[in-house]
Amino acid sequence: MERWGDGKTRSFNLTQRSAPIALSYLFLYLCHVNLQENRPLTHWLPVSREELDKRGWDEVDVIIVTGDAYVDHHSFGHAVMGRIAEREGFRVAILPQPNWRDDLRDFRKLGKPRLFFGVTAGCMDSMVNHYTANRRLRSDDAYTPGGVSGFRPDYATVVYTGILKKMYPDVPVILGGIEASMRRLTHYDYWSDSLKPDILTWSGADMLVFGMGEKPLVQLLQRMASGAAVNTIHDIEQTAFRIPAGQSLAEPETTTTLMLPSHEECMEDKKAFARHFRIFEEQSNRWQGARLIEPVGDHQVVVNPPNAPLSESEADAAFDLPYTRYPHPRYNKRGQIPAFEMIRHSVNLHRGCFGGCAFCAISAHQGKFVVSRSEASIMNEVSAIAGDPGFKGHISDMGGPSANMYRMKGIDTEKCKKCSRASCIFPTICRNLNTDHHPLTALYRKALLVKGVKRITIGSGIRYDLLTGRTAAEDKLWGLNEYLQQVIRHHVSGRLKVAPEHSSQHVLQIMRKPHYRTFTEFQKRFDEINRANDMRQQLIPYFISSHPGSRLEDMAELACETMQQGFRLEQVQDFTPTPMTLATAMYYTGFDPYTLKPVYVARTREDKTSQQKFFFWYKPENRPWLSATLKKMGRPDLMARLRLSGKKS
Repeated sequence: MERWGDGKTRSFNLTQRSAPIALSYLFLYLCHVNLQENRPLTHWLPVSREELDKRGWDEVDVIIVTGDAYVDHHSFGHAVMGRIAEREGFRVAILPQPNWRDDLRDFRKLGKPRLFFGVTAGCMDSMVNHYTANRRLRSDDAYTPGGVSGFRPDYATVVYTGILKKMYPDVPVILGGIEASMRRLTHYDYWSDSLKPDILTWSGADMLVFGMGEKPLVQLLQRMASGAAVNTIHDIEQTAFRIPAGQSLAEPETTTTLMLPSHEECMEDKKAFARHFRIFEEQSNRWQGARLIEPVGDHQVVVNPPNAPLSESEADAAFDLPYTRYPHPRYNKRGQIPAFEMIRHSVNLHRGCFGGCAFCAISAHQGKFVVSRSEASIMNEVSAIAGDPGFKGHISDMGGPSANMYRMKGIDTEKCKKCSRASCIFPTICRNLNTDHHPLTALYRKALLVKGVKRITIGSGIRYDLLTGRTAAEDKLWGLNEYLQQVIRHHVSGRLKVAPEHSSQHVLQIMRKPHYRTFTEFQKRFDEINRANDMRQQLIPYFISSHPGSRLEDMAELACETMQQGFRLEQVQDFTPTPMTLATAMYYTGFDPYTLKPVYVARTREDKTSQQKFFFWYKPENRPWLSATLKKMGRPDLMARLRLSGKKS
């Protein structure tokens, strides 16, 4: 999967790649297999009884169960959590992609952990991993060797927990990962078209660590190792747990407690769910949010506030752990893991995103406040990549959720602590936001000087609205043109991908995306820099169809705009409602949670297919339908702009 600055994932299939690229991947795969075979198994966290025996362990403290294959790299949450537990002196094992269909022997082979099972669906929500926007089953899985599907169940977190609770009823189960994180309260589930309760209630697990879990994990390990029972631990930030209805908790020292509409109220009244979501989002975007309590049947779910953003040194500590940076050798005969191959020669500079896009889960999971690594930590990783036997000189990405947010934060932190804005750049760029691009430009230049590095491209997408519409003084102060020149001249692989998402202003308002003229201005600058340097690179825009607020007429306008700009769209996506995003709340309720005003939603497959057809206005088979549709809409002006004849199909 590819992740861009909008927080969405785009599928790819290695079988669709050209033969030269496929051969290149094969070469890389053989290189890392060779390197793996020359390393002892003890360099990885154990995944089998044999590996426990090699270490002389008869028991482990923690077993992490994951829906992904075990890749010992900081881009994979199970590896990060496992290495952190190891750093703290605990014995930890990984149980990757256990077979949940047979006699469940996989769940027995590592024995019973002393402290707890940690359960995660993996790097993606299992339902997003399995199904398309049309609810069609995907044929591949980027997080499995060979890209083979079928190695994790639907609702993996719930299934794994149910098995563990039956087999080991006395062992606590702690949930983590994005599936659990974004289902921590009542949420709409697109695949069942229903409201689901919080995942603790649904699964029967004992506790949930949401978001980036380094800090709460360490505290939890220490408390449980000292003898504390998991059902007595109620004060660790960034955790959620259940208590009986009517049980009171001591008020937190640094924040307040807010009661949410109950699960039952949300089930009965969509406006109650809209209010529920608004409170959740507002508190998730605060530096110090409130503790949230949601009544569910005969108990209450308590969600403690998130931790304050990690410091630079704390971020480095997570990225600099002794990862092997490779998949476990057990997969050597099963083929490459596409998600690993995608990030193998890339560098993650930061976490978090202050964009606040309505369809994106990043801020609710990683946080609105950007947490950046130090230059030293990053350069050490660049050097490590350059030393990889399979490295051919090309670093495929140096970015994050959005590539150009490195080291950006509030100028006055105290103002940030009082702020509740969902986005620091929408509807306008906050005056308190430091948008200095100089550190990032300097970092790219330094990385290019590392021996063995020939090229660096930016694959994670950039926020062009940070670069356009600024004054000359701002441009100079923040190094905006210098950054853009550096990127376009040296870090584009022929095509630069950006995400305007739509052209209609009222849809963009709902999306929390900038006016379309921001994109057209960026396109103009992109073309000017290319011409000045005798380059012929392409700008590839991403768009979304069927997003709440988008009607057929809006898609027709988008078709006209992109046609005028000379685009024949390839990179498009139908809106998929994923748990606990603003756009998903709108999709389910039909209301804007902040105003409770109605929002148009394209719900049926026919509606969605119709909107997508406007992306491909240039295909001959679509044009009779487009002509008939626009004629029915009474829009001869749009027919003329799309050069349609007006003949009926």
